[in-house]
Amino acid sequence: MSWQVALKPGHSLMDWIRFAKSGKDLTGLRGRLIEVTSEELLKHNTRNDCWTCIRGLVYNITPYMDYHPGGEDELMRAAGIDGTELFDQVHRWVNYESMLKECLVGKMATKPVITNNGILTKHTSQKKYDWFQTDSTVHLVIYAKRKVKNKRSLNYINIDKLTGILCLCVSSVQTAFTVGKIQLTIRKQNTGKWASLGQALESHNTFLRKQDRAVFYRDCALVSKTDVNHNTHVYRLQLPPGTVMHVPVGKHVYLKTNIQDAEVVRPYTPVDRTLWTPPDSAQDPDLYLMVKVYPDGLFTPHLHSIHPGGSVSVSGPEGSFSLRPLRDVTHLFLVAAGTGFTPMARLIDTALRDVQTIRKTKLLFFNRTEEDILWRSELDELAATEERFEVEYILSEPRESWSGTTGRVNETLLRETVSKPDGSKCFACVCGPDAFTKLTMGLLKQQGFEEQELHAFQG
Repeated sequence: MSWQVALKPGHSLMDWIRFAKSGKDLTGLRGRLIEVTSEELLKHNTRNDCWTCIRGLVYNITPYMDYHPGGEDELMRAAGIDGTELFDQVHRWVNYESMLKECLVGKMATKPVITNNGILTKHTSQKKYDWFQTDSTVHLVIYAKRKVKNKRSLNYINIDKLTGILCLCVSSVQTAFTVGKIQLTIRKQNTGKWASLGQALESHNTFLRKQDRAVFYRDCALVSKTDVNHNTHVYRLQLPPGTVMHVPVGKHVYLKTNIQDAEVVRPYTPVDRTLWTPPDSAQDPDLYLMVKVYPDGLFTPHLHSIHPGGSVSVSGPEGSFSLRPLRDVTHLFLVAAGTGFTPMARLIDTALRDVQTIRKTKLLFFNRTEEDILWRSELDELAATEERFEVEYILSEPRESWSGTTGRVNETLLRETVSKPDGSKCFACVCGPDAFTKLTMGLLKQQGFEEQELHAFQG
């Protein structure tokens, strides 16, 4: 996770967009594109001369140093080397090609792959699917080579360590869990035999490592906006017809739009329609995003200006969180600030409903004022009716009538509110502004939490 630093005045994202469009030579090559060898790339590894490579494209990121929200040190980690893996760990959702297009130096020089007998080779993947048909249906059988965990999310099929991309209108799905086989049934518009499965598209039968796969977006329609408090709203988004997208607990999606000819992307973690959903309620196919609108922000005022019926581009689920570490946990601590509450909302529901080993789930919720507390009545009601759940509000700017905890996150406060009972197995999740998350993670480690007992959500 990258931590934001205070930028100099005049170095916001919009300032960078204006600077990049100023016509200045940001590469030092006067508009030429060159082929860059690994040896040449390595020469440009200083603060005043910094090149890096992302997915085969080389950029001179020296002019961008002062504009990077993560700071100079974060960029210097990729100086003079292939920075793709470092980039993907933090910013895989960012359209670097748009952001850094004026900094493009050229492409990395490719080296041919030579076998032991000296013959040049080109990698080809073995066939990973079969198909058969009846007069009214087509059946596509995909061999995933691993167990199929969830048939509700079939935009991408994992095949070994690769990812196959499918774009299909599916009427039914059958899975063979033990062999990793998925059978998709597609109804024909007109009955009769097909001579072939169809015409191959440009990316047909191609498989990519997940980190090399570009983030895929779909246009979703805004159904409604519901006020949560004075500056935060729940946006209900409807997926395109025929689309089913399951966002696992703890995962986020990216919203994308164009502002002043620049692509702007922001991550948001979906919530359910309410904090606590009845066990027998039908699964809602729509997407609910709880977003705080910043009047002087770049993205949120644009999102809030969209009227019902308008559209916004939404990615598939992303993120590194897994429920696996919670299987044997007895005490779950959730530390959130502001809209850092959003990943905690569904996690609370899951911990209370599906993880029976968890004896106590405690939410520490930091806000400025009482008016800023999100879903307070729902949280209070849940705490009153569910003995395994506890919530504590901490305000930094309370009114005189406030009788609860006050202050900001610090060592003393966490020591008093987050304790590891003897014989317990604890896990803590943290989400909020970058500085809050960084400080809280450090303090929890000082209190004895191990790295494997902690997770920081992207703020």
